[in-house]
Amino acid sequence: MARVAVVTGGTRGIGAATALALREAGYRVAVTFVGSVEASAEFANRHGLSAYRWSVTDYEACVKGIAQIEADLGPVEVLVNNAGITRDAMFHKMTPEAWHQVIDTNLTGVFNMTHQVWGGMRERGFGRVINISSINGQKGQIGQVNYSAAKAGLIGFTKALAQEGARFGITVNTICPGYVATEMVRAVPEQVLQKIVDQIPVGRLGEPEEIARCVTFLASDEAGFITGSTLTANGGQYLV
Repeated sequence: MARVAVVTGGTRGIGAATALALREAGYRVAVTFVGSVEASAEFANRHGLSAYRWSVTDYEACVKGIAQIEADLGPVEVLVNNAGITRDAMFHKMTPEAWHQVIDTNLTGVFNMTHQVWGGMRERGFGRVINISSINGQKGQIGQVNYSAAKAGLIGFTKALAQEGARFGITVNTICPGYVATEMVRAVPEQVLQKIVDQIPVGRLGEPEEIARCVTFLASDEAGFITGSTLTANGGQYLV
């Protein structure tokens, strides 16, 4: 029977590309979202995915949501923590609300989701947890203290949890995309976007499908010896 994969924030951008790549690789894919029900349902129905609406910031909603997915599809064996938001501002102008919104979604949301599937993965002796961080979690970015802190936190989360899961056949890895041609990035003013592209040695933005292929590899049996790793996919913009 095909393995079940869950992709948070899975109806747009990198999440949508990841959901489609996993489906093509033979997984039964569930996507979570918090935005438009109509648009997300249309995307899921068009591509044969199962869609569920809840916020990863709500622990109890995650409990109920994962229980529903497992009732509908079976035990979750692959979790892609992709959901994320930005609330950019220079630090002296950043509000507590903007700080907490980003931390709650981008970091605490990963705890909330992973906590629901971890026990089952341990019992079954197999699991894949793949966290989508960011180049700005590695190098920092002006105006993104909240976002950079959350995405850097994912790297530490990954390294620690990987050590706990290793003897149970669970791998935990992080992908740090650079600037990718998503709707959010395309909304950046053209002059600003061109300055970003000028800093990327390969001379272009990444494509969501390129990040999705990284996820698919890390989810596979072939990646079983890779855990606690940070995979950078940024066109050479930041080398670690």
